[in-house]
Amino acid sequence: MSQPILLITPPFTQLNTPYPATAYLKGFFNTKNIHSVQADLGIEVTLTLFSKKGLTKLFNTIEQKQLTNKSNAPISENSLRILALRDSYIKTINEVIGFLQGKSNTLAHLICTRNFLPEASRFEQLADLKWAFGSMGKIDMAKHIATMYLEDLSDLIKENIDPHFGFSRYAESLGRSANSFDELYSALKAPLTYLDEILIEIFDDRIKLVQPKLVCLSVPFPGNLYTSLRCGQWLKQHYPQIKVAMGGGFANTELRSLSDPRVFEFYDFITLDDGEAPLEILVDHINGKKSQQELKRCFTLVNGVVTYINNTSCSDYKQGQVGTPDYDGLLLDQYISAIEVINPMHSLWSDGRWNKLTMAHGCYWGKCTFCDISLDYIKTYEPIAASLIVDRMQELVNKTGETGFHFVDEAAPPSLMKAVAIEIIKRKLVVSWWTNVRFEKSFTRDLCILLKTSGCIAVSGGLEVASDRLLELINKGITVAQVANVSKHFSDAGIMVHAYLMYGFPSQTVQETVDSLEMVRQLFESGVLQSAFWHLFTMTAHSPVGLAPEKFKVKKQTNEIGTFANNDIEHIDTNGANHEIFGFGLKKALLNYMHGVCFDMPLQKWFDFKIPKTTVPPKYIASAISSPSIINNSNNKIIWLGTVPKSEIVQRSKKGSKWEECAITFQTNTITHHISLAPKNGAWLLNLLELIYIQKSNGLSLLEVKKTYIEAGLSDFELFWDNKPITGLFKVGLLSI
Repeated sequence: MSQPILLITPPFTQLNTPYPATAYLKGFFNTKNIHSVQADLGIEVTLTLFSKKGLTKLFNTIEQKQLTNKSNAPISENSLRILALRDSYIKTINEVIGFLQGKSNTLAHLICTRNFLPEASRFEQLADLKWAFGSMGKIDMAKHIATMYLEDLSDLIKENIDPHFGFSRYAESLGRSANSFDELYSALKAPLTYLDEILIEIFDDRIKLVQPKLVCLSVPFPGNLYTSLRCGQWLKQHYPQIKVAMGGGFANTELRSLSDPRVFEFYDFITLDDGEAPLEILVDHINGKKSQQELKRCFTLVNGVVTYINNTSCSDYKQGQVGTPDYDGLLLDQYISAIEVINPMHSLWSDGRWNKLTMAHGCYWGKCTFCDISLDYIKTYEPIAASLIVDRMQELVNKTGETGFHFVDEAAPPSLMKAVAIEIIKRKLVVSWWTNVRFEKSFTRDLCILLKTSGCIAVSGGLEVASDRLLELINKGITVAQVANVSKHFSDAGIMVHAYLMYGFPSQTVQETVDSLEMVRQLFESGVLQSAFWHLFTMTAHSPVGLAPEKFKVKKQTNEIGTFANNDIEHIDTNGANHEIFGFGLKKALLNYMHGVCFDMPLQKWFDFKIPKTTVPPKYIASAISSPSIINNSNNKIIWLGTVPKSEIVQRSKKGSKWEECAITFQTNTITHHISLAPKNGAWLLNLLELIYIQKSNGLSLLEVKKTYIEAGLSDFELFWDNKPITGLFKVGLLSI
């Protein structure tokens, strides 16, 4: 294709870092010598709107609208306050955006005075900032204040300009569970909104500059569906020769039974699941090299009928073949780091620039009954070689200058995480990274230390309903006690742990909801969880619950299949509680637990209706994490991460007896550790550390370690190895993994 492909992420996804879909596709196209250009219109629209020029135009538009408002609809006091402070907003907006882009950290002190920025209604609900951030968190506190400042402006826009506006989503209500295309279609027939005009001006400029033959619109969420349709609409009206394709997470989950032909007034093609092979074939089709019937996983209009074409003879690419994501063309230095809610894990999502990578396609577990395990993005599990993953990390560091990585796996496999960590350490690569995990038993104390050493800073995993009965019904493959132990291993290693929590799973009772909250309270009180978030259960069409609701004693409210989006299913839980009423109390309790307070408050205090007392023993979690972990497995590898220790033979004496000891001193970045051994044992240990040093070796199995011990003429290996001082050497880098 002589003309490039234009890869677009429409508004809005994230403002702190690019959503990775277009970068993944561009990296793949690079391997095929297909010229592609990408743009994230979300950040571009945001920067245009929130600037001195943009705010000046916004305030003028609102005031003109009020002057010509024939309905005399009253304007809220909050909007009146913001309009009255327009000069202050216009004066400070460029500085605030620059600060959130990381270009002026010294402004944090001025922002934190609370008299530099104008404040409207968002600040009325602002938490006690000193309680939330402490005395040293000036940058984070200022980011939170600046975010609330922007949210006030967002409220002004929603009330007076565009009711659908939102920073990380736009017209989301139109796209979420839209079984019928009617409402969206009606909105798209209306004149362009104020925000639409900004979007289309930027988009049109990009079309004129790039002159593509194909535009690919990535729609991962309902919140950027509407804007993708507006982009497609504009192309159809003004550039009918350009073909338009849509794909991404929304299509993959919601549009698998699409039948409404009106959608193809905006798109020419909609592809499902992994986009590499379908788009490669689509490019060939547009260039006349492939027939329509050779398309792969693609909806298109054939004789006025929505038709799904899937050429199964064309196989998908292996993950090792798709190339390294390429962020070229994206405005990497202009993304905005915001802190909207005071939640440690959410701040990772919204604060800072993260290179996005994947360790493995799909989920290696693939059994959870609430999950879309019948769809390709979950069921097709394919890991990538650790060496290739770290090759891609190094390439991205070199290209972007960013050393932070978010592995966006459904659940990163522990064995692969271990291999990646070892590869990072061996290459002496300085990175920080985080990912999603399952709370597997294989995350031992020593493995977590290894992961931390490689740069792992946080993990998130699904505790879901903290009830063993319901975890079994979910087919989660874990228990609450297991989650507690694994979380302790991560936390003790210095890795932050975030738990996804669920309420309202089918058949969940009031008692189980209360007991789940008590489990969560104890997990935070014990210090093994640092962050969490409650989600209300949603039944989806492609999950085991959605496919066979009768097995879970729930009923679909309707069996009708819509002509547009079909994923979320309204249902009736015939055996469970009225789950919705618990949401506010659960979230309020969690906010306090995350900040280490109110552990002694009775659970009843969080709810304005009567709840039963918990049946969970008060020391359940403390007891679960008090049992020592069994580290020594004969199949484990013994490795040494530490530095070369210093040793000397010293003379000891006591009550007339004299003997020699080997005194060994270990240094780490944080501690000095001393041990003393018999000279022969000390010499053997020093030699062993050289043999298993991670930069030179893949380690020895415990059986191989024992063999070297016996060959050195030493006895009672188990007595020596399983007791002090050897058992304390994990603190300085002797690990069994």
